[in-house]
Amino acid sequence: MQAETRRLTPESEQIAYAAMLLAQGRLVAMPTETVYGLAADATNAQAVAEIYAAKGRPSFNPLIVHAPDLETAARFGRLDAEARRLTEAFWPGALTLVVPLRPDAGLASLVTAGLDTVALRVPAHPVAQDLLHAFGGVVAAPSANPSGRISATTAGHVLDGLQGRLAAVIDAGPCEVGVESTIIGWQQGIPVLLRPGGLPPEVISDCLGTRLLPPTPDPGRPAAPGMLSSHYAPAASVRLDAATAAAGEFHIGFGAVSGDVSLSKSGDLVEAASKLFDLLHRADASGKPIAVAPIPAHGLGAAINDRLRRAAAPR
Repeated sequence: MQAETRRLTPESEQIAYAAMLLAQGRLVAMPTETVYGLAADATNAQAVAEIYAAKGRPSFNPLIVHAPDLETAARFGRLDAEARRLTEAFWPGALTLVVPLRPDAGLASLVTAGLDTVALRVPAHPVAQDLLHAFGGVVAAPSANPSGRISATTAGHVLDGLQGRLAAVIDAGPCEVGVESTIIGWQQGIPVLLRPGGLPPEVISDCLGTRLLPPTPDPGRPAAPGMLSSHYAPAASVRLDAATAAAGEFHIGFGAVSGDVSLSKSGDLVEAASKLFDLLHRADASGKPIAVAPIPAHGLGAAINDRLRRAAAPR
C-alpha cells in the first residue's frame, strides 16, 4: 500500500506532475470519456504489474493500451484496411480495436496477457489527451476499480475503491459516456463484437458494411478486457429484469419503473449508460440486495445489459 492517493486538478502543472509520476513507474487514475482508467507506462513491466496488484486483477485478463493518436497506436499494433476505416470514423472515441501485436512493440508482456494481439484505443477526453501528450508515451489503463467490481465514473469512485493503491487521480468530474469502450476484434478475418460499450455496435456495422458476429472465446482466457463472466460486480447480489422490488431490495428503475433511483425516468439509454455505475455504487452502499428494472437491448442498451449480466453472474 502506498501513501495516501493525491487528488489532482486538470490544470497544466498538475497534469505535468501526473506525467512525471507515470514516467517514474507510478499509477495514475485518469478520466476518459467512458470511465476513469488506472494508468501505468505500458512499456514498464513493473508498473503494469502494479496495476494487476492494485486491482487484484487476474494476470490472464489483458489490458487496453491508450495512445494519444493513430500514428502512435499503429506503432504497437497492425491496423489493416478495416481497422483503419474504424479509426478514421471513431477515433478518438469510445472504441477499442484488438489487432495483431507488432513483434517490436516493446510493451510489457502482462499488457497482452501473453496473447499475440493488443487492444488499442485513442481516448477523446481532453484531460486524457493532455496527460498522454505530456507523458509522451502510451499507457495501459483498465478501469480504475478493484477487479470485478463496479467501474469508476468519478474520482470519488476511484478513491473509494483504490485509495492508497495509486499515486494520484486527476479529478475532471463525471465521465460523459459512463460505460467502457466497445471492443472490436477479428476472428478468421471476420469482425466480431468482443465487448459492447459506449459506441453502439449498429454504427460500427454501418461503417464496415457488414454485421458484427459474436466471438468464440475461451472463457478461461479472455481475448479482450471485460470478457470474464463475473465482472463489474457489486458486493451485493443483483437481480435483473425486475419490474418491482422484493422486500428489502434496493431497486434501480428505468423508464416507467421508478425504483428507489432511476437510470433514466424518460427511458433515455444515453442517460442510463452515463449513470449506470454511479447508481450501482449507490445501491451497493445501501447494504441491500439490488434489483434492476428491465432495460431495452438495442443501441447502448446492449452495453448496459452486458454489464448488468456480468454484475449479476455467480461469483
